Amino acid sequence: MDTRKLEALLTAVELGSFTRAAEVLGYTQSGLTHMMNSLEKDIGFTVLVRGRSGVQLTPAGQRLLPLVRDCLASTSALEREITLINTHKEDSVRVAAYESIARHWLPEIIQQFRREHPDVTVDIQMGSVEEVYRWVTEDRVDMCFASRQESPALEWTFLRDDELLAILPPDYDSAEDTFPIQFFTGQEFLMPSMGFDRDILRVLNQHGVTPLIRTTQVSDSAVISMVEHGLGVSVLSRLVLRGRQNSVRALPLAPRAVRELGIAARPKKELRPIVRSFIQQSCEMIEKM
Repeated sequence: MDTRKLEALLTAVELGSFTRAAEVLGYTQSGLTHMMNSLEKDIGFTVLVRGRSGVQLTPAGQRLLPLVRDCLASTSALEREITLINTHKEDSVRVAAYESIARHWLPEIIQQFRREHPDVTVDIQMGSVEEVYRWVTEDRVDMCFASRQESPALEWTFLRDDELLAILPPDYDSAEDTFPIQFFTGQEFLMPSMGFDRDILRVLNQHGVTPLIRTTQVSDSAVISMVEHGLGVSVLSRLVLRGRQNSVRALPLAPRAVRELGIAARPKKELRPIVRSFIQQSCEMIEKM
């Protein structure tokens, strides 16, 4: 069966309109209508009902929809595998990650993985949260190690919570061993770049806190240096701060706040066996760290 017809059917159902589906797929509306009529002729019964409110599946079409999704997913996986073999990428695992994860987690994971798979290379790219998620959806990498974001097309594998800390000047005077989130209200707040702002804003908004946010386009190290020089306060995580030498004060937030770290990848049934092995081994290694 022509998978283009199945893709057109799925798009029309998801958008609820032949007109919008035709625009997305680059067809004329009459061309898309002809394609759907041809599909129904091929299978021998009606799958769509056209009306003023758009298009809807018939009961028979609703029975077919999960199988159509599975068919398209399998076809996509087959095409990716063919491409990988043709480009000799079947002997590699392509990973994207934040700089902090690439520095603290990946070396040990990759070292152990190579012991068991000496003929498989691991390619690493570092990027922001927007970049690493986009690279996975564009099939430029097999997975990304990142903080959890909404991404319906990708499956999430939890690894570990990474505690968020208030980053304060060295002379910050407090006998407390935590920093109430409400204390950020009205303060000069240096917002880290590289997508870290998503995790931080989620916490601030949850507690109704409104600091004077100064958006930066600098590295985490530069943010720390700015806080050291009294230019404001900030929030970073324990993993980001690990191994850094600086004089800032880093206090846990009250109430406690974390960002959830893990692996985002396409559904496991679409992944190559070697990629699934890398994800499984990563989970086992992180649990031991």
